[in-house]
Amino acid sequence: MMLQKKDHGNRLYNKKSYCVFCSSPVIKMARHFVAKHKDKPEVAKAIASPVGSKERKIQLNLLRNKGNHAHNNLVLREGKGMLIPSQQPSKPHGHDLTKHEYIRQKMQETGQLVLQGQKNGNLKTIVAGLNEETNTYKTPSLALKLGHNLKNIANVLESEAMISGDETTINNVRAFKQICNNKWSECVSSKALRNLSEAKWNTPQLLPFAEDVRKMHQHLTIQRTQCQSKLQEEPSKKHWAELAKITLCEVILFNRRREGEVSKMSLNAFMLRDTSSTHPDVELVLSDLEKKLFEHFQRIEIKWKQGRKVPILITPDMLESMELLVKTRCKFMFARPQALSHFRGSDVICQVARSCEANHPEALSSTKLRKHMATMSKVLNLKDNEMDDLGDFLGHDIRVHRQYYRLPEGTLQLAKISKVLMAQERGQLHQFKGKNLDEISIDPQVLLLCANLSVWLSDSEDEDEVTVKDTPSGSPSSSQSSMSSQPKRRKWTEEETQACLKCIETSPAALKGRSWEAVKFYVKNRIDALKQENLKR
Repeated sequence: MMLQKKDHGNRLYNKKSYCVFCSSPVIKMARHFVAKHKDKPEVAKAIASPVGSKERKIQLNLLRNKGNHAHNNLVLREGKGMLIPSQQPSKPHGHDLTKHEYIRQKMQETGQLVLQGQKNGNLKTIVAGLNEETNTYKTPSLALKLGHNLKNIANVLESEAMISGDETTINNVRAFKQICNNKWSECVSSKALRNLSEAKWNTPQLLPFAEDVRKMHQHLTIQRTQCQSKLQEEPSKKHWAELAKITLCEVILFNRRREGEVSKMSLNAFMLRDTSSTHPDVELVLSDLEKKLFEHFQRIEIKWKQGRKVPILITPDMLESMELLVKTRCKFMFARPQALSHFRGSDVICQVARSCEANHPEALSSTKLRKHMATMSKVLNLKDNEMDDLGDFLGHDIRVHRQYYRLPEGTLQLAKISKVLMAQERGQLHQFKGKNLDEISIDPQVLLLCANLSVWLSDSEDEDEVTVKDTPSGSPSSSQSSMSSQPKRRKWTEEETQACLKCIETSPAALKGRSWEAVKFYVKNRIDALKQENLKR
């Protein structure tokens, strides 16, 4: 039941409500109450108030809503008839076209669950593929989604039952909700979350490479110029769609914005953008470069999650493309020709990433590009307020997305935390008191000397190559007794000897007169000296 209008545009008052007393459909309900049911106490209370008063309107609306509610319950039980809405919409139901795909997805998920239950009444496997032997789900994310769907459905049923006064349904639904709250997390959610978490273990964190991003920008620049020329020379749906996809990809890539946000950009958002110049007083705090940038870019505000707004910056090249697209009016800025939907930014980025000959096209997605932007912000050494500004632009809450604004976990542990462990192993951690991870410095030559060359020497020693210096007392007997207690060592091969000689040949002036044996034992003695020095500390 939609709102209807007369030929000259005024509203047509043709909505019929159902009387709570006689169930008759009536247009003028107040007049009907006075004429037919003025003996009812509820009606008498309503008409006792002055005509036009607030109290009179409240009482009459209450009676009208009770009658419509009783009628709607009858329609739902019998499965036929027309429901009477409290307000008639001026547009068809479901006006937000961007939510249609989401609604279809939720209906499909829940529908599969209902069909499985109706099939054999066994919901152990549901549709997420539970393997009871390994206690894992084939699709753990679907198991989590179904839990949310069931709770939402229970809330709807409880509300409907409370409106209709169905105490049996109310009790059943509340019992189901209580069971879900107590057992769903234990039986389903905990397993699914563990599966999702363990699947991410030991997987490399793939971020976009600068070379691939550069290739993508160059490819988009070439394609944009060609698409603009084609559309201007021969306007067609095909050329319009090509330019729309290229422009969509450019805006997402430049702004590191979520693909869904840019894809849903409305035409009004572009047409009503703020093109005013900066305030003279504000210019005082801007540098000459920042003033030029203010004139170079334009800014569009689009809708984000929970109705919040996020900015989009567009370059002159993007602006030229978007102005060409605007000539074909549509609801969305990047709409599909002759369709009520828009191009999907994720599909467009994937297509461009493959066609631009990137080395790692799988790393070029809107999500990974946004994380890459946040991670690389560590190079700039931004202050806290500047980090907040960057996060606001990207739509991040620093408190929630803080893990994106630091080095990847593997890099942090291998390159940063390892310095602490090495310093602790050498007994030098106290030397770095009051310093942060970036200020801790360990000589890489010392690290190589201690970590690698000691292993190299221990693998190459044999009893024939031990000198008097290797024994603590300096006596040959001490040397023989110490070697007898050690396992047999592997002798040097001819290839290893030649490799050591090549190292000496690289510095003939400094190492002339030194044999490879002498170089080897110097390195070993140096390591022993460093170890003794660390023990003294």
